[in-house]
Amino acid sequence: MELNHKVFGEGDPVIILHGLFGMLDNWQTIAKKLAENYMVYIVDQRNHGRSPRMDDISYTLMAEDLAAFMESQWIHSAHIVGHSMGGKTAMQMAMDHEDMVETLIVIDISPTASQRGHDDVFKALHSVDIANLEKRSDAAASMSQYIDQEGVKQFLLKNLTRRKEGGYAWKMNLPVLTEKYERILDPIQSSGSYDGPTLFVKGGRSRHIQDEDLGMMRELFPNYVMEEISEAGHWVHADDPAKTLDLINSFILKNA
Repeated sequence: MELNHKVFGEGDPVIILHGLFGMLDNWQTIAKKLAENYMVYIVDQRNHGRSPRMDDISYTLMAEDLAAFMESQWIHSAHIVGHSMGGKTAMQMAMDHEDMVETLIVIDISPTASQRGHDDVFKALHSVDIANLEKRSDAAASMSQYIDQEGVKQFLLKNLTRRKEGGYAWKMNLPVLTEKYERILDPIQSSGSYDGPTLFVKGGRSRHIQDEDLGMMRELFPNYVMEEISEAGHWVHADDPAKTLDLINSFILKNA
C-alpha cells in the first residue's frame, strides 16, 4: 500500500501526519516553511485523502503503514510530527519502531483513550446525500443542521471531490471511519517506552490532554517535555501556525 504524499525541501526528513477527517493539505503551509531546513513529507493516512481505502483502521496498522512508507522512500529514520489521530499514530510508531523515530512531536493528544466527541460530525457527514449532490453549498446547508461552527464545516467540506463522471464523492472512507470510530478513540498499545526526545504541544483551550494523562505520558515517554499555546484550541496549527512552527523548528534543532 502506497500512502499518498507530498514532499518539499532538502535535508533531514520530517514526516507530518494529519488528524481524523483531515488530509495532508491541512499541514502544507507549515510543511513548506519547515522545508527551508528539512525534507518534509506530508502524508495522507489510510482511509483519508487520496491514500488507499482499507477495511480496517487502528494505530498499529497506521504505524505499520508509516514504517512501510518510510522504507519505500529509503528513509531510515525521521522526525515524526502528528496531530490528534496522527499524533497517536506517531506515538504508536515510536513504540513499535523506536529506531526509525529521531524525535517525536505530538500535537494536542495524549496516549490515553480519547473521549467521544465526533457524533455530530458523523451525523453531519451522513446527512449529505452524496450520491445525488450537485453543489457544495447543498452539502454545507445539510451539515448546518448539526454543526454551527463555520470553520469546522469548511474543514470537513475539503473532503468533497468532484468525480470524473459528474457529481461528488468523499475523499475519506466515511463508512469505515464510522464503523471503526471506537478504534480511533483507543489508547496506543505498548509493552515498553520510547526514550527518545518527545515534545507534546497542548492547546490552552483544548481538553485533549488532561492532568490525569501525565502519568501515562511520563511512563511511555520518559524524556518528554510539554509546551502550551495558550490561545489555541485543538487545531493548534490552524489557531497559531507561527508558534506551532517555532516550537517544531526549535525542538528538532535542539535534538538533531
